[in-house]
Amino acid sequence: VQLQASGGGLVQAGGSLRLSCIASGRTFSTRDMGWFRQAPGNEREFVAAITWSGGVTYYADSVKGRFTLSRDNAKKTVYLQMNSLKPEDTAVYYCAAGRSGLRIGVRSAESYSYWGRGTLVTVSS
Repeated sequence: VQLQASGGGLVQAGGSLRLSCIASGRTFSTRDMGWFRQAPGNEREFVAAITWSGGVTYYADSVKGRFTLSRDNAKKTVYLQMNSLKPEDTAVYYCAAGRSGLRIGVRSAESYSYWGRGTLVTVSS
């Protein structure tokens, strides 16, 4: 499975961006998908996830109410809509995929089997 993240860029505080993550392979629809981010000097942290079974979404408290995660299984893509962006949202954002057919601990980076290269989001004040 290969993951390609895109959509990052430079935006002013209060603005919006939509990140996309396109997956290769035939088993996208049976994989939990997640987004993590890593700011300079910080550890990678959970942002949001969506399950393959039921499409249940989970969010970090820091982004709840501002970010929305969705998936389109026909396009093998997950979308992270980010609104009301803050300077503290600045980071490299990574998408990740779990193992096919398994429910994983979506908030833990160690649960994911595949990672994309990341896309940089910079929010200016």
